[in-house]
Amino acid sequence: MIRTLPQAPPRTLPLALPRTLVDTHRIDLTAPYSTGWSVKAQDVVAAPGGDVYALYGVHRHTHGVAEDEPDPAKADFGYRIITWYSADGEVLAGALCCPSSGDGETTAVAGGSDMTLCVLPDGTLALGAHPDSTTLIAPDLSRVLATYDAKDERPFEELTSPGDGFAGSIAVTPSGRLLCANAEYGVWNYGNPLAGLVGLAAGGLSPTTKPVIEAIAALDPSPTPYRADDRRAHLQYRGAPVGPRHRPEPALTELLADEDRLSHWHDSRLGRPVPLAEDLFVVPVYAGTFRGGSRGQPFVFALVDDRGTMTGRLHGLHPWHDSPFTGFCFNLAADPHRGHAFHLNRYGLYAWNKAGVLRAKLDTTVKEFKPLAHFTLTTCSPEGELLLVHRKQHLVLRVPVPEDLGALAPAVEAALRAYTRQRTALKKRYAPVNWHWTHTAPVHRL
Repeated sequence: MIRTLPQAPPRTLPLALPRTLVDTHRIDLTAPYSTGWSVKAQDVVAAPGGDVYALYGVHRHTHGVAEDEPDPAKADFGYRIITWYSADGEVLAGALCCPSSGDGETTAVAGGSDMTLCVLPDGTLALGAHPDSTTLIAPDLSRVLATYDAKDERPFEELTSPGDGFAGSIAVTPSGRLLCANAEYGVWNYGNPLAGLVGLAAGGLSPTTKPVIEAIAALDPSPTPYRADDRRAHLQYRGAPVGPRHRPEPALTELLADEDRLSHWHDSRLGRPVPLAEDLFVVPVYAGTFRGGSRGQPFVFALVDDRGTMTGRLHGLHPWHDSPFTGFCFNLAADPHRGHAFHLNRYGLYAWNKAGVLRAKLDTTVKEFKPLAHFTLTTCSPEGELLLVHRKQHLVLRVPVPEDLGALAPAVEAALRAYTRQRTALKKRYAPVNWHWTHTAPVHRL
């Protein structure tokens, strides 16, 4: 049965910098990014009830500044920022973490690349980072509740203490199970960890409990090299830790081998999996990228059930005309309550039903939908909204999605019109400088 969810009208939120941060580092908001600073969104998620959390980074790195420069107004810096919004779009609080300024600041947050957000069933915010580090943060952003740090130092030196990671990214199924992406060493013979496993945990991730993740799908059939201490007790397959010869079979790339005859998916990458239903997930697989451009390279949005069986795929995308490699638009979103999946890239917004049938394509060459090319899709809210981030204007647009995907086009068109009106209202309220917004809400250092 389809779950009918209440929907709010489209809303627009600013990715605002804490005013205290701007003042402390004397950030010139009028300066172009070519001068050595930037703001970049990384993820946006919504909690049940409508609250929103946004994750983005800000940094400044300019040549000629001494590494030991003591004046924060002149020194280079970098932070990850998390901002908490109410359901109606008010900035409630912010948090700074992962400082890179070298001024002695420390953080309780496990750092890493490709950071993602997830709201756990109890409301706790989970911040994931590659490879397999997870930090649990209080919903009001006031403190770190627990840190599961993978301590990835293997390529450089032996660890003085073992890591205690969990997952690089997490998504929640309707019943509260955790759909995880995990890294492992030796994928395509690389000596550093790459995302290569998809797994399920029964839930219960907390400051005192780390559940076992059962691997259900693998990217590489035989990663090497693998050491005994690369196996992790919480990442298992059929009751024993995952290893090079004890893992889900066949690997996804073996099932797809005929579709990439040139490289047989060597150097391919695993995208972030999303739940399409309680027992069905979309697992993206992307062929390797080239320096000279990768448009036309194969990609598959595989449908994998909770037993690890590939049951199908999301159909209807052309490898050239609908390529996600243009601009590296690799995100997928899904509404597991209604069985809807979504993808946005430079060429269009695409929507599928649970059977993998393409139900809508909003072409960005069409005037009404041309603005979509400037947005990045992050996720789908529990209420069935798409969360889109404008890459240059640093704004989040919440797009309500109708029950019938055949009516998606007018719904998105209406949301884009609302975005224009709401953006004008936000400009009057916040007075942004070059599309850089600031706020004065409380800011916590994590």
